[in-house]
Amino acid sequence: MFPQIPFHRVNWLVSSFLIGTLFLSVTAVPLYLCFFGIDGFQIALFFAMLGACGFSITLGYHRLFSHLTFQAHWIVRFFTVIFGAGAFEHSVLLWSCEHRSHHKHVDHDDDPYCITKGLFYAHMGWLLFKLKPLPPFDNVADLKKDPLLVWQDRYIHLIAVLVAFVLPASIGFVWGGWKAALGAFLIAGVLRVVVLQHCTFCINSLCHYIGAQPYSSKCSARDSWLLALLTFGEGYHNYLADSERSLLAAYVARFNARDFDAIRAMLADEVQLDLVSKLRRVPTEKIVLAELAEAQRRLEATLAHPGLTEATATYIANVYHSLRETAQQWTQRKAGQLEVTHEMLTNLRNEIRFATNALRLSSLRRRQPS
Repeated sequence: MFPQIPFHRVNWLVSSFLIGTLFLSVTAVPLYLCFFGIDGFQIALFFAMLGACGFSITLGYHRLFSHLTFQAHWIVRFFTVIFGAGAFEHSVLLWSCEHRSHHKHVDHDDDPYCITKGLFYAHMGWLLFKLKPLPPFDNVADLKKDPLLVWQDRYIHLIAVLVAFVLPASIGFVWGGWKAALGAFLIAGVLRVVVLQHCTFCINSLCHYIGAQPYSSKCSARDSWLLALLTFGEGYHNYLADSERSLLAAYVARFNARDFDAIRAMLADEVQLDLVSKLRRVPTEKIVLAELAEAQRRLEATLAHPGLTEATATYIANVYHSLRETAQQWTQRKAGQLEVTHEMLTNLRNEIRFATNALRLSSLRRRQPS
């Protein structure tokens, strides 16, 4: 086993941190709980740090800086830069550089966390065996002009240590002395870093491995409501296939309002407080039409399947022709430059949902023994 590991490629600093914090989480944290127990303060501090650092990655690193999908007040920018560092996912410049490369080269060799290289590689293997030197940052030239981001990149490790470990330990010491400080260091510091990192890693791995593809099957990106709950809304990942810089906008204007996206709700509040402006939105119509095209493609693929019974093939063909007629009517309506109303989009969405349910039904019938 060990002779096959490319030790010459191991990033020892990153690997030691990832393995070390995980080791402490499964050894030192249970020991602390065994000897000292846990109280409401430790639980509250854990979730406060998890929320501050997690929101900073999603809202700041991802949607504000990587995708440039809105402009923010300096308070928001400073908060996300400081607490984003506490997630120990490196600086905004490096994070955005790798994330933009991911969008541009998804599922190809130049994708930093390419899922085609394996689930473990996409999850954290790419960090353990990351090649040096660092990327040239040529795709974040716009961000390199920001003095705040340049400052954060220069002092990223110091800021990360202070925010992730020193801050919760200090709060704990003020609250209840050295015992509370130790608990805060282990629980709101070490354990929180591990939990948050692996939630982010799951977007790179599981969101390209399991889940639905309602908008596009051109790449491996998928939607997962469970991962959305764990990452403040980042689990709705499939729409990234459409555009390198449209991800946040898709969430803000997302047609299915029941989908959980905490950042979308937070942005609505921040707009009201004048903390966020110039929000880039993808029209709801564009999102629904992407779903329409994907439903048509899947129906065509199902009809070409050799294992369909005559009854199932007829049923799917009727659904396909009905959806195609709806698409043609929509095209004619757009050609005539008629106004698109919410009711029209709702009706189109219902047609797509009916087609999608028909596909699920045909898939279940194929699995049933004859």
